[in-house]
Amino acid sequence: MSAPQRDVPGMLDSLFAVARRDLLLAWKRPGDVLNPLFFFAMVCTLFPLAVGPSAEQLTFSGPGVLWVAALLAMLIALNSLFLSDFDDGSLEQLLVSPQPLPLLAIGKTAAHWLTSGLPLVLVSPIVAITYRMPGSVVVVLMLTLTLGTMSLSLLGSIGAALTVGLHRGTALLSLLILPLSMPVLIIGANTVSLAAGNETYSAGVWALAAYAVGALSLAPFATAAALRISNE
Repeated sequence: MSAPQRDVPGMLDSLFAVARRDLLLAWKRPGDVLNPLFFFAMVCTLFPLAVGPSAEQLTFSGPGVLWVAALLAMLIALNSLFLSDFDDGSLEQLLVSPQPLPLLAIGKTAAHWLTSGLPLVLVSPIVAITYRMPGSVVVVLMLTLTLGTMSLSLLGSIGAALTVGLHRGTALLSLLILPLSMPVLIIGANTVSLAAGNETYSAGVWALAAYAVGALSLAPFATAAALRISNE
């Protein structure tokens, strides 16, 4: 019983070390963080200019536009999740590490969400002003985007692991992840629409939370298996 307990701090240290390394690399390459953020902001701000300033139209289409823009912005950032590790050879070190590979995959996915998903959540209230969303709806938007982007990062890690090192892997990654992300997109946009219409939306929040928990439970193991397949 004592040996596994002594291993737990070592595994947690490895998880935090992987996440910290990726966060430091992202700090040195701010373009990787800002590009998805600018894409999200531009899509969300240009759409009202195309459809007109009608309050009813913006209220109706706002949740869907914000969620689609967030999904596409996350896809832009996913391709680089394991690419730098593949290029510099550190991915092979992860594969031969004595620590569980799914745990290391969680560390890399957490760093990816902190540098791509969390900024989208923090910027969303500013963008929501364009769609005349009240404060209560903005809170629901931020909550659903938090849960949804977590799920997208976890699901995206599977596709990124399968396509790492492939030529034109970005297009293949999109084809792999879009079907899995459709439930998140539909539930998230519908939940915000219900909140905007003063209807009950708690079921959607719970559904997104359950989806995030399920992705957290399964995605790291699928990502680890995909990394081993890609490096055979």
